[in-house]
Amino acid sequence: MKNLIEKSERKIHLIKGKPKRYLYNKIDWEQRLILVLGYRGVGKTTLLLQYLSEAKTKGIYLSLDDFYFETNRLIKTIDILYQEGFRLFLLDEVHRYFYWSKDLKQLYDDYPDIQLIATGSSILDLSKGNADLSRRASVYHLHGLSFREFLLFEKKLPIQPLSLEDIIQKHQVIGPDILDSVHFPKDFENYLKYGYFPFFAEAKRTYYQKLEETINLVIETDVAPFEDLQHSTVRTMKKLLYVISESVPFTPNINKLSERLEIPRNTILRLLDYMDQAQILSLLRSSTKGVSYLQKPEKIFLNNTNFIYLFSPNQPNLGNIRETFFLNQTSPVHLVTSSKYGDFMVDESFVFEVGGASKSEEQIRGVPNAYLALDIQGGNGKRIPLWLFGFLY
Repeated sequence: MKNLIEKSERKIHLIKGKPKRYLYNKIDWEQRLILVLGYRGVGKTTLLLQYLSEAKTKGIYLSLDDFYFETNRLIKTIDILYQEGFRLFLLDEVHRYFYWSKDLKQLYDDYPDIQLIATGSSILDLSKGNADLSRRASVYHLHGLSFREFLLFEKKLPIQPLSLEDIIQKHQVIGPDILDSVHFPKDFENYLKYGYFPFFAEAKRTYYQKLEETINLVIETDVAPFEDLQHSTVRTMKKLLYVISESVPFTPNINKLSERLEIPRNTILRLLDYMDQAQILSLLRSSTKGVSYLQKPEKIFLNNTNFIYLFSPNQPNLGNIRETFFLNQTSPVHLVTSSKYGDFMVDESFVFEVGGASKSEEQIRGVPNAYLALDIQGGNGKRIPLWLFGFLY
């Protein structure tokens, strides 16, 4: 037990000076059970430790993938720590612990005066198993860095998030003010290549190596055990990812994919859904209401632009990069679906066509609330700079 306490105390010193992510001030820290879900490396652990460092309650950080929890139940551990005065428990990587849902439910019910804040994989389903946590837990999703946050981490620029309405209506005024502090287009290019995950600051030379490692870890140790996938299915998932990465944005022909990979159509759809939940892919659908994984998506994107450069380091498609950036930066805070009249529909109200500087307004002419999100430095009217959508969170 002493060793766990010492590990927690050492961890806190590692986060000194690190900026706080956008989610920190959105979380209702008064709730008794909080779950922060997200992809590996987006900063969930740092977020926990930042809260612990400021908490007035006696607390401890516990990583549930620690060898200690291979032979010790969390419930018993917290009971001992409770006797020593601890009331705040930060639980990292809960999906790596077999009894995670059952233990969290019992702790929540048996100890009304403690607070539990946990992190887990983005594929975690709170309603699975015997312990339904969906009615007890306040759940938040932490995404990778926005372009705005990248500038905060890389250049210490404390720029406030923008609303979609401000970007649409005031981009001609807002854009030049931001550009006074930003080296455009270099900063934007750097973000597209390596700025989505906070660990870029640790070592840019090995960034893509770590990026590839995280994808393999997510598939093999997050998705596969949680969904009880066989080794052959995991290999199929990796093959499917490779096929899609060759031609994203991918307009799926599920029957052709089924023939090429020699697996059933429904298996293809199920694996796509897993990779979407795990934030490796982004499935663009015509609607998000009553969606089943058996419904074919309209388009398939890699989750973020850094993944594009990982899979296509020499000749990434510029149009793909632009569309992926827009979807990736907009979907964490808005509902994004496909559109008949443009590339994307946002909040079932606004149509956006994404492109380069030469794209005209012809395609959206006569379409209500339709705009161009263009790869340009400054905009006018309905021609909005694409990079500004990186300031939504």
